Formats: sequence, structure tokens, C-alpha cells
Amino acid sequence: MKKLFILVAFFVSTFSYAQSNKEDIDFIQSIYGKEKKIIVADFIKVEGSQKDAFWTLYDEYETKRKDLGKKRIALLEKYSASYATLDDATTSQLVKETISLGAATDKLMAAYHKKIEKAAGAKAAAQWYQLEVYFVSVIRASIFESIPFVGELN
Repeated sequence: MKKLFILVAFFVSTFSYAQSNKEDIDFIQSIYGKEKKIIVADFIKVEGSQKDAFWTLYDEYETKRKDLGKKRIALLEKYSASYATLDDATTSQLVKETISLGAATDKLMAAYHKKIEKAAGAKAAAQWYQLEVYFVSVIRASIFESIPFVGELN
């Protein structure tokens, strides 16, 4: 788990200092994705045809997760850009978008848990789900620790 925490810390700290351009975001996500895949491979052991099915679904999931990650980054940039002038309407919209992205992430994880369970077994699906929830939770907590609360800096 220490390796996992270091990976998440790297992702969040690198994100915090990244420019908002597409190349930087793609670069950060590719490094995070490669390191994450190594951790997943060390943690989840699947054999034979289940192994191929698992990794095919894992790669599909990661592609979709990265798309949601880009939306989350854009939302954080929007929050940062509007922080000094937040009014009720903007604040409400940012919260709604945050809730929507969280729900989309949870829905994606649930859908892929079901697919992985069918293709690679319940144990592999549960291990993947636990690990993914951990990644998402630590990243969310780290992001919230590194941004100001609404009105905190006023």
C-alpha cells in the first residue's frame, strides 16, 4: 500500500502544478496509468482466458476513466478561475458538476465491476473494485486537501 500511496501523491502533486494544456494532462495521466497498471497487476492475479478478459476490460475502463479525469481537471480549473468572484449561481453549478462527475465515476466503476466479475470471476472483480475505490478516494481527498474551501480565502 505504501507504493500505492506514493503513486497517488505523485499524481496529485504533479496535477497541482501542471499547466491546463492537453499535452500536460495526457502526460500526467499516462504516467499515472502505467504506474497504476503495475500496482493492479501485482495485486490481482488472474490466469488463462480470464487474464486476457480482465486486462481487456481494465484497458477499456481506464480509457473511460481518463475521459472523466479530464472533465474533473477542467472543473477544478473552472473553480480556480472563478474562486475570487464566486456567486451563488456559479457555486451551485460547480457543486452540481462535481456531483455529476462523482456519480458518473461511481456508475462506471459499478458497470465495470459487473463486466469483470462475469469475465474474470468474483474475486478478481472485488479486488479490482476495492483497489479502484481506494485510488479514487485518496485522489479525491488529496485534491480537496490542496484546494481552498468556498469562502475560505475571503
